[in-house]
Amino acid sequence: MRTPTAAGRRVIVTGASGTFGRELCRRFAGLGANVVGLDLVADESGPFPVLACDITDDDAVGPAVAAAVERLGGLDILVNNAGVGGPAPAEREPGREARRQFEVNLFGAWRVTAACVPALVASRGRVVMVSSRMAVLQLPLAAAYGASKRALVAYADALRHEIGTHVGVSCVYPSMVRSPIHDSTARAGLSLEGMSSYEPLDGVVDAILRAATAARAPRDVATTRRGAVELWLARHLPSVTDRIVARTLAGRVGAGAFEGAEPASGVVARHTGVRGGRS
Repeated sequence: MRTPTAAGRRVIVTGASGTFGRELCRRFAGLGANVVGLDLVADESGPFPVLACDITDDDAVGPAVAAAVERLGGLDILVNNAGVGGPAPAEREPGREARRQFEVNLFGAWRVTAACVPALVASRGRVVMVSSRMAVLQLPLAAAYGASKRALVAYADALRHEIGTHVGVSCVYPSMVRSPIHDSTARAGLSLEGMSSYEPLDGVVDAILRAATAARAPRDVATTRRGAVELWLARHLPSVTDRIVARTLAGRVGAGAFEGAEPASGVVARHTGVRGGRS
């Protein structure tokens, strides 16, 4: 496998203080890149600076990106890593939680990318979108996350058509990695344990680095061999993946995995005939 080369590259990573972001920044810096992170709270104490930027705020993104680009002296790589998840059953109207996920996962990445386009075009740089396996293989009870990540891929496709003559655009599709992004879903009793498989953080970071530093920007990057198979099946044989998800969901409900989880009460009732529990 080719060792990523990032020496001298100028890199912005969003969500830089989170699980993925910290490791991404550390790995880029270790490869000789100059890195500036963006996150809600500024932090100049670590090995790379993190500038304050609320990516859901139209007025905050432009100045923060300009400050990061000025500090770097230009921009070669943008990694749109920031993301949030949470419970959002598709059968219920979208509330504050669903809007929050779209604001961060889609519009936040859109705002930051738009602010970075001039610098990236000038350097003939690279944009990497950290999407999710759920962009193509939707799981139940997390509609907002999957829909926002699928929309992020659609945005990347449009961006590639518009700036692809000068800037490479790649999407990376992690599955589940142990991180606080799953905490709110777990607290609601909707853990995806058993619905999806955890994968190591290092493998996800490796995939992002490959996408960011490849000689030619790959369009789509799976993070594991299993992930590559799932992406192929979801795109070419969606009826097969639908049956797999439906069977897995039925098994999880039958095992009582969603007992007492109010957001899953409709799913439980339809599978068991008893609202909120098993028959």
